[in-house]
Amino acid sequence: MSHVNAALTPRHRLRLARLVVEDGWPPSRAAEFFNVTWRTADKWARRYRDEGVAGMNDRSSARHAQHAKTPQPVVRKIVHLRWKQRLGPVQIGAKLDVPASTVHAVLVRCGLNRLAYIDRATGEPARRYEKSRPGELLHVDVTKFGNIPDGGGWRFVGKSQGYANRRATRDRTGIKARKYHPKVGTCFVHTVIDDYTRLAYAECHDDEKAITAVGVLYRAVAWFAERGVVVERILSDNGAAYKSYLWHDTCAELGIKVKKTRPRRPQTNGKIERLHRTMADGWAYKKLYASESTRRAALAGWLHQYNHHRPHSALGGQPPITRLDNLAEHHN
Repeated sequence: MSHVNAALTPRHRLRLARLVVEDGWPPSRAAEFFNVTWRTADKWARRYRDEGVAGMNDRSSARHAQHAKTPQPVVRKIVHLRWKQRLGPVQIGAKLDVPASTVHAVLVRCGLNRLAYIDRATGEPARRYEKSRPGELLHVDVTKFGNIPDGGGWRFVGKSQGYANRRATRDRTGIKARKYHPKVGTCFVHTVIDDYTRLAYAECHDDEKAITAVGVLYRAVAWFAERGVVVERILSDNGAAYKSYLWHDTCAELGIKVKKTRPRRPQTNGKIERLHRTMADGWAYKKLYASESTRRAALAGWLHQYNHHRPHSALGGQPPITRLDNLAEHHN
């Protein structure tokens, strides 16, 4: 059967070829007669001379010579260099005398083409997990942002004006560092995120003490309870507040099981670490704030946007609130 896009059927190819080979027609004249290019007419004439009638049939469009498959020893070396040294295709290709395109193709087949897929500490493919229901595991942590001086910070007004704003804030508040250098303080954002739904809760404070962290926990548990989520376990790092007796006693009082991340392994608490980055880009440093109080007041609105409207890549482009199926009118 002829190809669907073929200009000639095998029968018409044979007629064209015979006009050129047997009747002596020029390929250009035969091409004009059959409404094809002269190159097409010449091609079928040559095939008729070499193969006869059998040459008029369709052929496979596959290459005559296929690329050789990368040998397994080379594949193992590529994977080893990617895992252990986190090198890119160009560097690996230079070490193994292999084209960078070949290295990239191997990394794609092995699922190692993005460094985000590889654990930084071990070099092994990252192991990801997700709990099966809301409240099964909450992640808690504290992130820090420098307070905004009166008039705005240096990121938006420049370093010179930013320093002047810090001095003006120092003069107003009387807070100063050694040698009277301006000091505007630190905003400690206590964050809580549900592992399954990615619902986030956060509060701004001036410290990260145990009594502050416990207060945030009480309010976060009540906030999740209003949305039908019962907290079962909570995961934190090994910060002083989360190692305190007060923290453990409070969790026991609330019926929450305490879990800790491995020391020097923030990847275990990766969901909340990623929330901190999103928070920095979307709230803390998104726009010019005239004062720290203005920025802190904007946190509640950003959290509502994050929970109810912002598409989440880990949830198929849906906002976190959509995973709370038991909550009426949760899209409002």
